[in-house]
Amino acid sequence: MTQQPLTQQPLTQQPLTQQPLTRRPLTSLLVANRGEIAVRIFRTARALGLSTVAVHSDPDTDALHVREADAAVRLPGAAPADTYLRGDLVIKAALAAGADAVHPGYGFLSENAGFAREVAAAGLAWIGPPPEAIEAMASKTRAKELMRAAGVPLLDPVDPAAATAADLPLLLKAAAGGGGRGMRVVRDLDTLKESLDAASAEAASAFGDGEVFAEPYVERGRHVEVQILADSHGTVWALGTRDCSLQRRHQKVIEEAPAPALPDSLRENLHAAAVAAARAVSYEGAGTVEFLVAADGRPYFLEMNTRLQVEHPVTEAVFGLDLVALQLRVAEGAALPLTPPEPAGHAVEARLYAEDPAQDWRPQTGVLHTLAVPGQVRVDTGFADGDTVGVHYDAMLAKVVAHAPTRAEAVRALAHALAGARIHGLTTNRELLVRSLRHPEFAEARLDTGFYERHLGSLTEGGPDASLAALAAALAEAAPAPDASLATRLGGWRNLRSQPQIRRYTAAGTTYEVRYRPTRSGPPELVDHPGVRVLAAEPGRVTLEVDGVRRMFHVKRTSNTKGAGAGAEEIYVDSPPAFRGGTPTLGAHALTAVPRFADPQDRTEPGSLLAPMPGTVVRVAEGLAPGAAVTAGQPLLWLEAMKMEHRIVSPASGTLTALHATLGHQVEFGALLAVVQEETPA
Repeated sequence: MTQQPLTQQPLTQQPLTQQPLTRRPLTSLLVANRGEIAVRIFRTARALGLSTVAVHSDPDTDALHVREADAAVRLPGAAPADTYLRGDLVIKAALAAGADAVHPGYGFLSENAGFAREVAAAGLAWIGPPPEAIEAMASKTRAKELMRAAGVPLLDPVDPAAATAADLPLLLKAAAGGGGRGMRVVRDLDTLKESLDAASAEAASAFGDGEVFAEPYVERGRHVEVQILADSHGTVWALGTRDCSLQRRHQKVIEEAPAPALPDSLRENLHAAAVAAARAVSYEGAGTVEFLVAADGRPYFLEMNTRLQVEHPVTEAVFGLDLVALQLRVAEGAALPLTPPEPAGHAVEARLYAEDPAQDWRPQTGVLHTLAVPGQVRVDTGFADGDTVGVHYDAMLAKVVAHAPTRAEAVRALAHALAGARIHGLTTNRELLVRSLRHPEFAEARLDTGFYERHLGSLTEGGPDASLAALAAALAEAAPAPDASLATRLGGWRNLRSQPQIRRYTAAGTTYEVRYRPTRSGPPELVDHPGVRVLAAEPGRVTLEVDGVRRMFHVKRTSNTKGAGAGAEEIYVDSPPAFRGGTPTLGAHALTAVPRFADPQDRTEPGSLLAPMPGTVVRVAEGLAPGAAVTAGQPLLWLEAMKMEHRIVSPASGTLTALHATLGHQVEFGALLAVVQEETPA
């Protein structure tokens, strides 16, 4: 049975005017995308009575978006360049499946004017703005010129060749594309050329266009955007503001609507500027105009995204709209009412990623055993229990959205839902999200894009104490199954008073030891665990009394299939968040069982650099070869995995004695990339 996407909050549709459609009605929709956005678009398409068609790469053969569609067409290959970026294959798939419309979602071909033209030329409806509007906004440099002529405020560009110390800090940005690719902050003129080369190389790899421009980097600025929606009859809606200031690597992590703590005059100016930007390019459909708001309150145009945004659900929640439904109706020629509905309440969205923020945001791959989020929240996801998160695409597992009458209530509801979620199989940024939402700066709406630069260390340090989780894991392991025979039950609880049973587990780098004595009847007796009493123990559930408070723990055991730790037993223990000193603590823990007997493993020689993830070698340091002298922290290689670049640096100063990685080489997790022989101190 196909698992439905996790959504408890239904989308509504704003009634359109009764003016007859000016274009043919749609009957079947192909989504030229994957993951959660494809699943989300299919949900609306079904509600409107449209047939749905998915396309998929080979790694996505059994993906949730494929299972959700009425029909699916294979795009042979794995890499995006061979599959989801092949517009010709997507159009061929639409025609073969009988679709009459193409929705691009976000990313991939969503802002490709040439693809939009080819869709129309094939006789298919394009669910997006006119190709001319996409083209006008495709280059950030050309878009800024257009916006300047329309009176939209801008940051003055800086010529990198003529930059001086007075121009610092600078922000280098790719002229094409987005998502944080090809962006660098330069604070030292000596690093400008190196940063320009790196940004250009990354932009060329990601977008096929290495053009990079520079502008002043605004310290502690806010990322504020305006959602627009326009029809073919001249009506343009400004659907409020969103704040997307909490970002990692220039990619958004937490978004909310409306943007808090903005003066009414500034909010009105942003709305007016966004409408002016849309009218300047005769826009149709959904789009977003992004601004940087400086600490002094002055706004500057950043770019216009000519597509649906990842964070569109917060606007939908506040305005009670289904933006995808409106996109489809506008594509059919329907007219919008002259004014949008009134907003109500506040919405906050968190992006749940399979990544380790404490390890330079390292993406994670493997089986997602469980994804369950409690509470009255909306969850948009492209995964179901048992699905595999691969290396080829973005690491986002889900978007979790809370809507409430006030910002404080929405933030609290979202934090509570994330803290109580059951997420098994992968390291995620869940704890970072919970801590971010509860951070005083966020709670007080003191927002800016430098939040994680300042607070990442404190937000990721000191994993939660897992001693109780280890207790629950050990007791669940020792408990006989409910249908076990009497002999098995008696064998499970032995009345041996001489030596206690010992179990050891590791969690977040800490080892926990559990000691208990089995009994002939009833729960075991704990050893060296004062204040804790066992009330009940089953293989999947343990109840403890901790300092007089009854607490229940759910336990799930799996076998790790990832990389170097393959075969190790992993235990996931979930309980409602507890409060210590008035501060809630996370009630979810991932434990690894320590084998009772050492399992000898192959040793790697000192100085070995192992691949921290599967990926592709996209850059090798210039002149790097065996025999070269290297310094501690020097970047040697760059791996690309899950749409992000990761530097592999020298662990010490010394000599490179081996180099096994080459440009374009696909490497697996744990693969030997290079060896550095540390120099011997004099």
